[in-house]
Amino acid sequence: MEEHIMTTRSIKSGIDRRTFLKTGATIAAAAPLWSLTTRRASAADFSYKLATGQDPTHPVNIRAQQACDKIREATGGKLDIKLFPANQLGSDTDLLSQVRSGGVEFFNLASSILATLTPAAGIVNTGFAFPDYDHVWKAMDGDLGGYVRAQVEKSGILAVSKPWDNGFRQISSSTRVVKTPADLKGFKIRVPQAPMLTSLFKSLDAGPAPINFNELYSALQTGVVEGQENPLPIIATAKLYEVQKSISLTSHVWDAYWILGNRRAWQALPADMRAIVTREFDAAGMLQRADIAQLNGSLRDQLKGKGINIVDVDREGFRGALKKTSFYSDWKAKYGEQGWGTLEKYTGKLV
Repeated sequence: MEEHIMTTRSIKSGIDRRTFLKTGATIAAAAPLWSLTTRRASAADFSYKLATGQDPTHPVNIRAQQACDKIREATGGKLDIKLFPANQLGSDTDLLSQVRSGGVEFFNLASSILATLTPAAGIVNTGFAFPDYDHVWKAMDGDLGGYVRAQVEKSGILAVSKPWDNGFRQISSSTRVVKTPADLKGFKIRVPQAPMLTSLFKSLDAGPAPINFNELYSALQTGVVEGQENPLPIIATAKLYEVQKSISLTSHVWDAYWILGNRRAWQALPADMRAIVTREFDAAGMLQRADIAQLNGSLRDQLKGKGINIVDVDREGFRGALKKTSFYSDWKAKYGEQGWGTLEKYTGKLV
């Protein structure tokens, strides 16, 4: 779920909501989120919760709500899934505990955070591994995605659909322009509670500081950290651009969103109902992927219009600097031959 949007205040100001949601006719035609969540079936056999951390305007929630509505319709109202966005039910770590215990039945979480429970999930976040989305989706809809799903199931929960798109992560700063690896030396950058991202920035001589997302805006505003890294849709809807001056398009890490399910709650559903849930979350995920791809293009210009300096960088220069360290060999040793070999099947040799 990383990164999740701090509050619903992004609806009221910042990047224009109508512009943000203009990711195609389908999204524009979507019914208002909150009106949809109130239409609950009166006689549901199963009343489940889906928690997310993103702002209600984020494509994750627009598409998740559409999926919940279609699931309710396809099951004749027998399965009612209510959406709780914007960390209403707790922080990332709280919700990860809740989905394991059954406090919530479904939870949308980023691979980078899921790695704290299932270390193998973080393999998709390997620094500068994926050059573009073509490589990402071949891997995630292929053997690498299957490998991660299998490891998640060993942790006592399960992924109920194909992965959704959190996006490629970019670096923002309030104190310096990051254009080359040397610009990261001593740079105080906030990272999520994700071992891979901490390792990546340490290897590039930066000073990574793991800070919960709900504390990020304040940490940037008060100078606890100089910068942070997140996909553009998160930077926009969380209004992080208000306390940053530049964004460097490093695309240093790609991150997935997984719709996770509590095992007992999942097994309590009849088989045909489980098939409907997976079908609709898969379909919604494909639409969400397209939404994020379109937003990545439009948000560059929108953020530039907000006075943000958008910086193009030589990604190969960063990757080359990383290869001079022990970063790749260290992570290869941690993931083992099976996991690393599956990754390199799609990325080519990293070590």
